[in-house]
Amino acid sequence: MSEDITRVVLGIDPGTATTGYGVVGETSQGEFVLLACGVFRTPADAPMHLRLLELFRDTQALLEEFKPDEVAVEKLFFGRNVTTAIAVGQARGAVLVAAALAGIPVVEYTPAEVKQAVTGYGNADKQQVQQMVAYLLHLDKPPTPDDAADGIAIAICHLQTIHYNRLL
Repeated sequence: MSEDITRVVLGIDPGTATTGYGVVGETSQGEFVLLACGVFRTPADAPMHLRLLELFRDTQALLEEFKPDEVAVEKLFFGRNVTTAIAVGQARGAVLVAAALAGIPVVEYTPAEVKQAVTGYGNADKQQVQQMVAYLLHLDKPPTPDDAADGIAIAICHLQTIHYNRLL
């Protein structure tokens, strides 16, 4: 990591099949730097408790490697599919416990809050969010896959929120 980075945030877009993550650093000049991104995938045929254990361990490994100042996690969005909401809630639990055990503060944002912070519009579509993520990080193209881009957006949302709160 660059010595110029003053804050590191791990953003997590939780799910049991695929969990997206983005590690974003902020420099002393207020620029955002992508340190890592990707997804954790768990086998659909594995028992849920083993999938959650794998997600927990993967999160622990990221926390150990990057030692973020905070973990930003997407809040549970309850749509029509209760089964999906329960699975996402379980995945969130694995991430939250990993952060708690590491002593790292957790902040949570709704999808609309993430979109608002990254694009300035709370109803932005995925493509708009991805384009702004690429712009804010000075990337040639939006990061892939979508879940990784979402994890990055959640981290950026937290960094933007910190800036906004300083202004208040």
